[in-house]
Amino acid sequence: MGYDSTNYYVVEQAGKLLLIDVGWPGTLPKLSASLKHKGIALGPLSYLLITHYHPDHAGLVQDLKDKGVLHIILEQQLPAIPLLKMYMKADSGYVDIHIEDSLQLSTADSRAWLSGGGMSGEIVSTPGHSADSLSLVLDDGMAFIGDLLPPELATVENLDATRQSWARLRALHVKTVYPGHGPVIAMP
Repeated sequence: MGYDSTNYYVVEQAGKLLLIDVGWPGTLPKLSASLKHKGIALGPLSYLLITHYHPDHAGLVQDLKDKGVLHIILEQQLPAIPLLKMYMKADSGYVDIHIEDSLQLSTADSRAWLSGGGMSGEIVSTPGHSADSLSLVLDDGMAFIGDLLPPELATVENLDATRQSWARLRALHVKTVYPGHGPVIAMP
């Protein structure tokens, strides 16, 4: 699902709903409408995972936290969260993210945590688009990658990190990629 050119995903495992990425600040009604169109209400959402802290992927984090959704943060993302505010206009409706009541995980602990919620997979660091980028990789071969570009589209500055991230996804036997923008793609 998505709006304003950004894709957002809801993964369901063992009755728990994990939302991957959220929209621009001030767009909670659009997110609610998009979820409703898919037959999902905000209330049942259990968890929120952000692939990277840019406005179109993380602008509504605190709004959802205020509605009871548990925000999951990976250790490498912590420095990026306060920087998000730099991208925001004063009248954007952005609400600062309070991390003290979020669940902070390491990538090493992500498999065990996901398993406890009925999901088989792990959260892996996939820098390239940004240093804080991560992907949710499920054991069935699905990967939710945010804005990780294919290597042929990466900038020279990010090419090595991008190539390494794609190699990591291949090593995890990813079959289908769910990007933050554009259509779902099969791994080449």
